[in-house]
Amino acid sequence: MQPRNMSMSGVVDLAAVKAAQEAKAKAEQARAEAARQGGGAAGAAVSPSSLVIDVDEAGFEREVLQRSTEVPVVIDFWAEWCEPCKQLGPLLERLAQEYNGRFLLAKVDVDANQMLMQQFGIQGIPAVFAVVAGQALPLFQGAAPEAQIRQTLDQLIQVGEERFGLTGLTVDPAAEGQESAAAPEAPPGPYDALLEAAVQALDAGDLAGAVQAYKNVLSDDPANTEAKLGLAQAELLERVQNLDPQQVRKEAADKPADVSAQIAAADLDLVGGHVEDAFGRLIDTVRRTAGDDRDKARVRLLELFEVVGGDDPRVIASRTALARVLF
Repeated sequence: MQPRNMSMSGVVDLAAVKAAQEAKAKAEQARAEAARQGGGAAGAAVSPSSLVIDVDEAGFEREVLQRSTEVPVVIDFWAEWCEPCKQLGPLLERLAQEYNGRFLLAKVDVDANQMLMQQFGIQGIPAVFAVVAGQALPLFQGAAPEAQIRQTLDQLIQVGEERFGLTGLTVDPAAEGQESAAAPEAPPGPYDALLEAAVQALDAGDLAGAVQAYKNVLSDDPANTEAKLGLAQAELLERVQNLDPQQVRKEAADKPADVSAQIAAADLDLVGGHVEDAFGRLIDTVRRTAGDDRDKARVRLLELFEVVGGDDPRVIASRTALARVLF
């Protein structure tokens, strides 16, 4: 099977997006602190053997989401009984060494990590995904030819560099065996306590509390990226928590001209991971309406863009589609 073109199609895991955004902010803070102290590079050199890692559900946030703010992480979903996996796995491991830090290879045993398999919507293995700055990209499924895998990896690295500024890891053979020492943590930021309170409120299901905590941060720091993303997520979850999905979808189908019905259905689409459906529904609503109704649909679409993230290709494409409708 040939590799599919890289895309951002798939489930939007709001918790993963939130964790990735937190990781990205901390990584940026660490880089800034290193620069102030004259450290230069973004992080310490890694050994060649650390370019291929085994990942489980417990370590996914730390070893994949957080690392994806430094380097594209390629995920190989495999199993011991899978014959094509035995062909693809060694090839990917060899390429990880050859690319010398341009990407990190994370291997996930699906038999031991069923939840990760479900979260990525995997129907068969081997399946290969990437995570770049916390965002998941399906790459290909099956034991593809090496030339096509190289082409896909080159595209992935280019996306990481051009859109997210990820220049990869510094690899030093002399670092072998010296990586057990824990790296110093970045100093806490001025809003870490408030942001942590918001996260705890989200985890406890206190959506109103989370919304207020994020607003408290934004009142002092309106450009705080983490708070803006968290607020958009919390407000979305707050809007849908008491909706009857079946009733909402029926009303949206029965009343295509009802802007409120379409907006509610779009919220449900996004929470359910149907990103393109949510965006397309609201773009169509903008196209069919005028005045205040058009503006309501447009504003909600922009809010949903905030939830997914401005660098997401689906957001970029939908912004272009929205501009065509408006102008």
